[in-house]
Amino acid sequence: MYNTGYLPEQRMCDLVSDRYAVLQVMSRFGIALGFGDKTVAEVCAEHKVDTTTFLAVVNLSVKGRSSGEHAAERVSVRSLLDYLHNSHGYFLDFRLPAIRRKLIEAVDCSLNDVSFAIMRYFDEYVAEVDRHMTYEEQSVFPYVEGLLTGEKKADYSMDVFRRHHDHVEERLCELKNIIIKYYPTGGTNYLNGVLYDIFTCEEELASHNAVENELFIPAVERLAADDTPTLHQGPLSNREREIIVCVVKGMTNKEIAEELCISAHTVITHRRNIASKLQIHSAAGLTIYAIVNKLVELSEIKDTIAGEG
Repeated sequence: MYNTGYLPEQRMCDLVSDRYAVLQVMSRFGIALGFGDKTVAEVCAEHKVDTTTFLAVVNLSVKGRSSGEHAAERVSVRSLLDYLHNSHGYFLDFRLPAIRRKLIEAVDCSLNDVSFAIMRYFDEYVAEVDRHMTYEEQSVFPYVEGLLTGEKKADYSMDVFRRHHDHVEERLCELKNIIIKYYPTGGTNYLNGVLYDIFTCEEELASHNAVENELFIPAVERLAADDTPTLHQGPLSNREREIIVCVVKGMTNKEIAEELCISAHTVITHRRNIASKLQIHSAAGLTIYAIVNKLVELSEIKDTIAGEG
């Protein structure tokens, strides 16, 4: 239907009609049906989902293309985190248990040792996926939550995650091929049906990994880099000027962080940069600097100065 990636002004119903796999992405973002003719942007706004992130995931996992070269720079880490958490619930609580029930019915473990071995293989695979996703829930996601709240974990990074980031769909592909090539049966509707589900689940897991590799990991690395500006000399940046203004108005680091939508850790590091560049370490000194350099008017900070006196 569309030759390029989906866009915010398109109707959400057109996306679903074009690629029904969009339904899976919607559910993991918590977007319900019943949106009528509303656009993607309108539907996302109603459900408090970042539109750019939603479209980046849809265009990557459904249409197989990234939303531009710098997609990871524009997505919301918070929205991606919620999406991935919901994806884990989908696979572990719904998709894989449903396949197991169908597989039991299709291979009938009471008939032969091969059927029993297939079921054991599948159970071992599910345990592997569970370990993989539990690691993300217990180690990766808390690290990212810390970054979002300004609490950087010094002994963890996304490089550590990469080393634990196995391709969980590969063993499912192997199981699929074993059943196709070696299961001793003439074929049944049950077996063909469960094979279809395995094919689909394999594609879904591959898309899940693609979202993590191409969107989540780069976005978190960018967040970590932004959260730790390095000390350096030179002229003040626009952000540093903003922080000086906040300081001379008497705002705390937490209040500055909320005002500028950055972490408290970032505020502290910027203040170190400011002190290093200006060789001014007190709020009173910064007040004089701000007035002299016309960053603030005296009338804006009279109450603060009176309070200090």
